[in-house]
Amino acid sequence: MSEVSLKSEAPMIPAAERRPVSDTRHGITRTDDYAWLRADNWQEVMRDPSTLAPDIRAYLEAENDYTAAFLSDTETLQEALFQEMKGRIKEDDSTVPAPDGPHAYAMRYEIGDQHPRLVRTPRPGGAETMLLDANAHAEGKGYFQLAGASHSPDHRCLAWASDDKGSEYYTMRIRDLETGEDLEDTIPDTAGGGVWSTDSRYLFYSRLDDNHRPRAVYRHEIGTPVESDTLVYEEADPGFFTGPDKTQSGRFIIIDTHDHQTSETYLIDAEDPLRTPRLVAPREVEVEYDVEHHGDRLIIKTNADGAKDFKIAETPLDKPGRENWRDIVPHREGRLILSHVAYANHHVRLEREDGLPRIIIRRFSDGDEHAIAFDEEAYSLGLLGGYEFDTTVIRFSYSSMTTPSQIFDYDMETRERVLRKTQEVPSGHEPSDYVARRIMARAADGETVPVSILHHKDTPLDGSAPCLLYGYGSYGMTIPSGFGTKRFSLVDRGWIYAIAHVRGGKDKGFRWYSEGRQMMKRNTFSDFIAATECLILERFTSKGRIVAEGGSAGGMLMGVIANERPDLFGGILAHVPFVDVLTTMLDDTLPLTPPEWPEWGNPISDNEAYDYIASYSPYDNVSAQDYPPLLAVAGLTDPRVTYWEPAKWVAKLRLLKTNGNPVLLKTHMEAGHGGASGRFDSLKDDALAMAFALKMMNGGTSPN
Repeated sequence: MSEVSLKSEAPMIPAAERRPVSDTRHGITRTDDYAWLRADNWQEVMRDPSTLAPDIRAYLEAENDYTAAFLSDTETLQEALFQEMKGRIKEDDSTVPAPDGPHAYAMRYEIGDQHPRLVRTPRPGGAETMLLDANAHAEGKGYFQLAGASHSPDHRCLAWASDDKGSEYYTMRIRDLETGEDLEDTIPDTAGGGVWSTDSRYLFYSRLDDNHRPRAVYRHEIGTPVESDTLVYEEADPGFFTGPDKTQSGRFIIIDTHDHQTSETYLIDAEDPLRTPRLVAPREVEVEYDVEHHGDRLIIKTNADGAKDFKIAETPLDKPGRENWRDIVPHREGRLILSHVAYANHHVRLEREDGLPRIIIRRFSDGDEHAIAFDEEAYSLGLLGGYEFDTTVIRFSYSSMTTPSQIFDYDMETRERVLRKTQEVPSGHEPSDYVARRIMARAADGETVPVSILHHKDTPLDGSAPCLLYGYGSYGMTIPSGFGTKRFSLVDRGWIYAIAHVRGGKDKGFRWYSEGRQMMKRNTFSDFIAATECLILERFTSKGRIVAEGGSAGGMLMGVIANERPDLFGGILAHVPFVDVLTTMLDDTLPLTPPEWPEWGNPISDNEAYDYIASYSPYDNVSAQDYPPLLAVAGLTDPRVTYWEPAKWVAKLRLLKTNGNPVLLKTHMEAGHGGASGRFDSLKDDALAMAFALKMMNGGTSPN
């Protein structure tokens, strides 16, 4: 792997001070030279970034200055990339209005808007009313994120929540839609969502505790002091998160509490909101279930009784316990049921088989089923939520790597499909100019790993093309083979864009997930390496011409492959990377640590889990070897992957690496896990990362 020289004028490369701190667990002592980068007052910093210790701030700012200087010769390229990506976004855009009784609700953007405007129109027609302009609330703030909004059943109020630090402490407000003014009811430190009672008098929400965990559900009476809100449910297990939801029927408020492998559900009659929550079925380890309501019964998606890929059951409303569950859609191995919704006359489920999704419609009256599916080799399909229950029309989205997103309304009885909206690409997009493919890579244990590929039809497939290979592989998250406008700035420059659907996701069923977590986590990494080698073997690209990209848990994947196969890659992009896995899983005060133990293992109580995590944790395995060029991006107020993980990682890489390749750190000093807020400002982050990749591949500055 050739080194990349530093051509730009740059300040001295930052070198973090080494302040060794030792920790002994299970008889093993680890020494961390950079533990001081973890602010003692990190919880305070999330609420007020100005309280960060001066020495830590100075180091992070020095890293930002160095990164900016190193990439200063790409500033023109960054601006060009930004304008290209912005040019593919329709600025004056809106969602398809969603009907709910007398109104239809939508989000709309005007030219220049960074944030949405929430609007509604009367049915069957009439003048639009703007309910909330998020741009006005974002004005003058370094960060602003609208977490969501829900209107009351009587359509008179709007509960909306926002975060202006990036720390995901959401403040909820109640807006009177007749006056357009917010009430005095201001609820701080929520998880972001609210659920209304049928009479529109009460709002249920989840409050974050001192460790930033949603472990309590409260009931707020509109117009009363927040201090008098009633605690409805409190979760005793620090590894479980809890929050409110509602059945599609609107009849029941759901209190869901869960970790990554176990769940439990309580119901509150939305027409009798003061009643004590009623348990559906007590939690059992590794049993998950979620509930919908239909008449005198509950419809349940569950993996109980060995149904690893999930099944659908029903149970009497007055006798909801496990002993009364009766299968209506039996388990079938390899067919993963992802989600489901119960309507007045139909049950709808989204499932995946052989790596491709489809929607199944089941009529309650006679059990008749039919599927909505598509013929492309790789595509993305999603159910879009609606407000109405007594309807025959559902809404779904479809896209592929070459086909822009399309929104369809589908009549479940007549089977008529109506195209309501096609994503517009203002700068132009011709699907026939591109080729989308799916290949299978052979993993070390013989498993086949799907790899989705996109390239321009004129790109030579002789191994000369650079490639951006994306990977994630955790929490059962499947990376869809859908449309994304940003990637065309690389594809139009002759790049191959690829997604490795590695174990740890659910691309090939629940087994695909279970074989990529806990004591089988290493499959995630070997799968990604196998995908890389397959792309080389099949002549899509060549060794050293691949830039790997991943974020959060996918950033952990980037850290492992950098340690274990640095020779394969010409660059690595690691966004908010979870790279200090062992230290984080040993710190049960951090927001996500106890809930994450089912995913990674608990190294506090389990010495085997300790040893296994220690064997791959990227920070712990940095060694004296050559590393590829690397850019890590962090967020100061990130509660999911704390800023100090990438900061420590970069410092250790600089200390130990044996070549001159650049290792860069960019920390957002006013943002969290998602980076810059706003639909255009976030593109500047993408432009910076893309410019780094292009620079590492020595050019390619003009598209086809």
